[in-house]
Amino acid sequence: MFNQRQQLKRQTVLEQRAHAMRHQPTPSEAKLFEAIRGGSLGVTFKRQVRIGGFIVDFLAPAVKVIVEVDGGSHVGRGAADARRDRKLTRLGYRVVRVESDLVLKQLQLAIDAVRRALSQ
Repeated sequence: MFNQRQQLKRQTVLEQRAHAMRHQPTPSEAKLFEAIRGGSLGVTFKRQVRIGGFIVDFLAPAVKVIVEVDGGSHVGRGAADARRDRKLTRLGYRVVRVESDLVLKQLQLAIDAVRRALSQ
């Protein structure tokens, strides 16, 4: 297990990484955030938020919904993503995953998936 100093260092690194990611979103993250920001779906979303030992793409804190945009870097990561989702679910969050290609090519379908997760 990490000692307290190592945990603090890891948290700092994650915060720095999240900050950088907020300022350099992928094209699909930027497009989806533009569509769901400002309460357009009835809740406020935050980008690149640290939860526990993870950074999530988007978080609606009021309803504890996480939206993850999965691109090419997620190919072959199904098992790891499932473990991550289970850990986040145990923390009380609902996780919805949308493919980056869906966001880029059929934005409304991606928004509909987010809307469904919000209504559950």
